[in-house]
Amino acid sequence: MTHTTPPALANPITEDDIAHYLSITPDFFQRHAELLAAVQLTSPHGNRAVSLQERQAEMLREKIKGLEHRIMEMVRNGNDNVLLSDKILRWSRSLFVKPAGLSLPEHLVLELTMQFSVPQVGLRLWDVAAQHAGEDFAKPVSDDAKVFTNSLMEPFCGLNTGFEAVGWLSDPAAAASVALVPLRAPSEGAPGAAFGMLVLASSDATRFNSNLGTDFLARIGETASAALSTMR
Repeated sequence: MTHTTPPALANPITEDDIAHYLSITPDFFQRHAELLAAVQLTSPHGNRAVSLQERQAEMLREKIKGLEHRIMEMVRNGNDNVLLSDKILRWSRSLFVKPAGLSLPEHLVLELTMQFSVPQVGLRLWDVAAQHAGEDFAKPVSDDAKVFTNSLMEPFCGLNTGFEAVGWLSDPAAAASVALVPLRAPSEGAPGAAFGMLVLASSDATRFNSNLGTDFLARIGETASAALSTMR
């Protein structure tokens, strides 16, 4: 006698089949509401069993809490950006009211240090006008440093790995992290050649880390470039 396998056993129903059926039959639990009340799940906050409704409520509360954290983080970031924008505005404004007895580059560096609480700021310019050739900011810079500066299409942030520009600081040994900001002649088209660099440094290795956004540093570079182009 030949035995045939019943179709139900030959193709057993899987969990995916059940999930698919429920997804395309949204009114199933309306017709069988008693099943919802009977479903018991394990709570993530202990080993006790909870109803499906209670588990859904817990998941909703967790989702709301996560959204609250994201909103608070966005508010903090927004406040930080407003404060930083105010500092850039005050620094930019200070360039128009340079005190007597200070050169523009010296004043620019001093205000950067004060407005942004940067421990050390260094500056070098090259190809300056003859009357500025003897200034500290116009001291000789190697061709390698000029080529490196010219290669920076945006500010660099990261650990001090022995950059020549760190030697422009008053205390190079204390520079654990740095921000290198190229200075370029203002241009409406393609970026002009670099004619200088700003160096911001901190003894805190995380102050200028590689994950730091450079948008505000780029704005500082653009403003400093416009101001210092008069030195050429």
